[in-house]
Amino acid sequence: MRNLNLSEITQVVNNELEIFNQKFRDSIWSENKIVNIIIKYLLKQKGKKIRPLLVILSSKIIGEVTDRTYRGATLVELLHTATLVHDDVVDESETRRGLPSINAIWKNKAGVLIGDYLLAKGLMIAVDGQDFDFLKVITNTVKRMSEGELLQSSKTRKLNNDEETYYKIISDKTASLIATCCEIGARAVSNDESKINAMKNYGEYLGIAFQIRDDILDYVGKKTILGKPLGGDIREKKLTLPLIFALKNSNQKTANEILSVLKKKEKNMDVNKVIDFVIQNGGIEYSENAARSFGVKAKDELNIFENQMIKNTLSDLVDYILERKK
Repeated sequence: MRNLNLSEITQVVNNELEIFNQKFRDSIWSENKIVNIIIKYLLKQKGKKIRPLLVILSSKIIGEVTDRTYRGATLVELLHTATLVHDDVVDESETRRGLPSINAIWKNKAGVLIGDYLLAKGLMIAVDGQDFDFLKVITNTVKRMSEGELLQSSKTRKLNNDEETYYKIISDKTASLIATCCEIGARAVSNDESKINAMKNYGEYLGIAFQIRDDILDYVGKKTILGKPLGGDIREKKLTLPLIFALKNSNQKTANEILSVLKKKEKNMDVNKVIDFVIQNGGIEYSENAARSFGVKAKDELNIFENQMIKNTLSDLVDYILERKK
């Protein structure tokens, strides 16, 4: 795999991304001064914008980027931002991308309401543009994301997650929105269901690979001010693929010892013991192979398209996701 960074991968759509960034900023403002103060702060928390990037690329692999593409990209970015704000409230997070979170500054009530505002803004943009096909897709995605979160919460409490359920959770929680980005980008410029489904499937597989890689990094990643701390999933008692496999691959006595560590309060939890256990019992290697297999499936979905330049870009994006260090 080539060692690419995201800015190199996205060069082919730099102009479109600049247009999107301006349209996104223009769409987010309110007539309410208090809302705008929070929005201005939110815009400082610059993310990678992978989701609008996927919308744009999914349009461009089929045809030309249109106003509908930009509305779709704005819709998914507003939804994504809303879920991040709500997640920070639910998780009682104090930081987001190296800055204090909305709820840390303006308290939980403001965090919930600003998340609701962003979601409503996105829905209004789709209604005003008469993009009712987008609304059908996005409402199903919100349902799946909510179901995935609730299922994960249940499995966290019981500490009984298995591989099949893990894939159900990450498909609903993470992959559903990435698949939606690709589907909306394709629908913005085409009625060809075979091409729309190919891009939707590409996004689903990419999203699963993305989440598996994220879960691997919780055990072997680099701790940074912008990234989550090593062992964060362990502290939150989340059984992700590396740990699920390691538990299955060890003897019952050792597995029970690790589960007893997870049942302890965070301040008494030996996180390093769990990390070492996962590494020694093949959890990282198994998960890396799983992520790569979904990466291959994502790339295979691109075979029906003719635009080689965008196909290469989307293929490079898979490699970037699989190789990222944080």
